[in-house]
Amino acid sequence: MAWTHVVYGTDLYHLIQWFILYSFLGWLVESVYMSFCNRKLTNRGFTFSPFCPIYAVGALSVYAILRPIAHNYFLLYFAGAAVATLLEYVTAVIMQNTLGNVWWDYHEKPFNYKGILCLESTVAWGFYTLILFAFLHGFVEMVTESYSYHTGMFLAAGVIVIYSFDFFLHLFQAKMNRYPKKVEKIRERVMLFIQR
Repeated sequence: MAWTHVVYGTDLYHLIQWFILYSFLGWLVESVYMSFCNRKLTNRGFTFSPFCPIYAVGALSVYAILRPIAHNYFLLYFAGAAVATLLEYVTAVIMQNTLGNVWWDYHEKPFNYKGILCLESTVAWGFYTLILFAFLHGFVEMVTESYSYHTGMFLAAGVIVIYSFDFFLHLFQAKMNRYPKKVEKIRERVMLFIQR
C-alpha cells in the first residue's frame, strides 16, 4: 500500500488513521447516547467491532469539501448542514437498497422527509461541522501523531482485516435475513390472487 500517496492534500497514512479514529469516536458517542436512552448497553454499530464508518465518511467528506471556507464560520455552518444532510440521505438510500432498512427513524420529528431526514438533524449537522473544524479534527490529528508510524501501520492493518471480516459476515447475515421477508411477501400475494 502506498502510505505516502497524497489525497486531498493529506497522505494516505494519515487519512486511514483519521478514518479509524472517527469511526471509533462515532461508535462511542452513538452507543453511549443510545445506551442512556434505552437504559441498557446498546451497540449502535452494524458489526461487533467498535466502529461506525459512516461517521468517518461524514467527518472526512465534510472536512475535505469545506476546508476552503473553514475561516468563515457563518458560511461553514450552512454548508456543513447541507453537505451532511445530503450524506445522510445518500446513506439512507444505500442502506435501504442493501440491507432493507434504515437504522434511524425521524417520523416522529417535525419537518421530516420520509423519516430519513428532519430539520432538527440538519440544524445539528451545522453545529457539528463547526465543532469539527474548531476542535474535533485538531484532537484527531493530535491523537494520530501521538504514536509512531510503525504502530499506526500495524493498527491500521489490524483494524482493516478485523473490521472487513466482521462487516462482510454481518452483511451476509443481513442479506440472508431479508429472504424470509421476500418469501412471505410472495406468499401473501399468491394467497390474495387465489382468494379473488
